[in-house]
Amino acid sequence: MKQQEPYAAYLGIDVSKATLDVAERPTGQRLTVPNQEKGVRELVASFGEPSQALVILEATGGLELPVAAALAEAGFSVAIVNPRQVRDFAKATGKLAKTDRIDAQTLAHFGEAIKPEPRPVPEGEALLFKQMLSRRRQLVEMITAEKNRLSTTPSALRKEVQAHIAWMQESLAKVDDELGKRIKASPIWRASEELLRTAKGVGPVCSRTLLVDLPELGKLDRKEIAALVGVAPFNRDSGKLKGKRAVWGGRGRVRAVLYMATLSATRSNPVIAAFYLRLLAAGKPKKVALTACMHKFLTILNAMVKHGTPWQKVAPQASGAR
Repeated sequence: MKQQEPYAAYLGIDVSKATLDVAERPTGQRLTVPNQEKGVRELVASFGEPSQALVILEATGGLELPVAAALAEAGFSVAIVNPRQVRDFAKATGKLAKTDRIDAQTLAHFGEAIKPEPRPVPEGEALLFKQMLSRRRQLVEMITAEKNRLSTTPSALRKEVQAHIAWMQESLAKVDDELGKRIKASPIWRASEELLRTAKGVGPVCSRTLLVDLPELGKLDRKEIAALVGVAPFNRDSGKLKGKRAVWGGRGRVRAVLYMATLSATRSNPVIAAFYLRLLAAGKPKKVALTACMHKFLTILNAMVKHGTPWQKVAPQASGAR
């Protein structure tokens, strides 16, 4: 991955519903503004030339996206980073306390030290799709939780819980229907989804999640995209000790959906199924074999989007590659 040139300033922004806490390095300047349009304008006016600054925000389930989009539109480079990486960095630098102001300082320090690569920020229709997918995930999680509670719910309350489940299932169906309509109405989104759906194992949830939560698909090489999602194995060696390689980090939402798609593909997709059986025959544990299949599946999907080529033409070329 190409190393980014140093920026003149690194802005760490801790995003809450009410406020934006901002810290700059190397000057140490601080600012707290309302998490509103006027607050973002004040932030932009306070920190010099946007093209010379890198803004670092944590991924917080979508709360950060409107701010990130506004700052990107103003000319800032924006990096949305994994909260776990930032927390590990904070512990490594001895910052154990946690407040909004400290978090902003940590994000600025993280940006200055690590220099995360800025990524495209969803705009307009892409942002709406992302928010709709986020709402879909919330509904699925709530439905699962209510169904789990149902088995221990007293009979006097069961009808209420069942009614709540039915209401959420109806809401989920509406979200899915709206997503489908909007994708069909957009030539670019429709073409991309149709391309991904040529791969057996990739359903509507997987294709839409890849398009919305992984906009880098088709723009990075296979090693970079695997590392970004978190399916690239990392070495764990020390001296003469050779540890088992393991995957770590990445985009958990994308990885979870890719896992389910790959699981389906090991049964329905000839290329992935053959690779999976070959690994099992070689003595690989099922979990290891499935992770390797996720890596291979993602690699082929990445090539499909990159070249605008359906599965039937790309997969045979990759069927012998690991």
